[in-house]
Amino acid sequence: MSSSLTKGDNVSLSRRAPGLTAVTVGLGWQADTGYDLDACALLCDASGRVPSDDYFVFFNNLSSPEGSVRHTGGGRPDGDDQQIQIDLGRVPDHVLKIVFPVSLYEGAARGQGFGQVHRAHVRVLDRESEAELARYDLAPGGLSNETALVFGELYRHGAEWKFRAVGQGYASGLAGIAADYGVDVLREKAPGQGDPGAAVPGTPTHQPPPAVTPIAVPPPPPAFAPAPQPTGSPAMTCFFDPAHGPGHTTVTWSPQWGVPRPVQACPGCAQRVQTTPPPFYTPPQQGYPQPAPQGYPQQGGYGQPYEDHHDHGQQQGGGRRFGAGALIGAGAAGLVGGALLNEAFDDDEPDVIVNNYYED
Repeated sequence: MSSSLTKGDNVSLSRRAPGLTAVTVGLGWQADTGYDLDACALLCDASGRVPSDDYFVFFNNLSSPEGSVRHTGGGRPDGDDQQIQIDLGRVPDHVLKIVFPVSLYEGAARGQGFGQVHRAHVRVLDRESEAELARYDLAPGGLSNETALVFGELYRHGAEWKFRAVGQGYASGLAGIAADYGVDVLREKAPGQGDPGAAVPGTPTHQPPPAVTPIAVPPPPPAFAPAPQPTGSPAMTCFFDPAHGPGHTTVTWSPQWGVPRPVQACPGCAQRVQTTPPPFYTPPQQGYPQPAPQGYPQQGGYGQPYEDHHDHGQQQGGGRRFGAGALIGAGAAGLVGGALLNEAFDDDEPDVIVNNYYED
């Protein structure tokens, strides 16, 4: 026959069930929709506190380190909302009592309290026979704004295991209970307070905790300003590689031969042009006379052509080549082509390779 307890009563479980080795602690309640209650267990040593946070058993830590206390979750068909299993023979010797609190998730923030929770109970069953050994029904009307409540505790008394009905409420929620029993936590947020800390490491909830949003640090402003685009004009692609997208930045490009001129480039190419000393040479081309090196020696950087698979109008190896055949063909176009042809034949320079792109 079960022992019916009132607040502060205790009973020897070992005497009621000789040879008792394992028990089930069932906790139940009735609450309105929107109330989210969670049960847990705290394994305490002689100081009355947990040896470490690992001895705080709840939804995000379902077992004590050695497995003697296990949280089996909710959804019970036998009148208990949640149950906790205790293997008495495996409880470490330094653990002298196991406390069973129940808390309202975000009770303070939602304006909820145990005054609106009804028919709350805790009971202890012999796990082998499933016989109820002790039961404590919390008296209605004795609570109001408490957001957490210690229902009872299982403790050693010499060689015996006993159970005590506690019924102690906390207005500070589960964080207040956990702090009293040595779990390293911060207080829960109360209405009107500023930024809260985490209530409990891995707070027992049925939804993931909110992610912490890092503070975005804006990058430093670029060393160049984008060139203004006329209203309604189409975007101009990067001069050095159309595949790079729009060319919003105006830079001065110095070809190997010719007059420096402004071009539109993407930010990456613009930065490389601004940080590489001119002139920009074309690498040696096999089978053609090579111009003598001039100006600054080139070490990597813009000395190699940008590999471009989208420039269909160029010869392999980079650049457009203007030879005598090309100029004769241009002369057939008319008077302007003829003038260009005469000017080209008067030029004693070798064939020119115009390199309009760069390599990283």
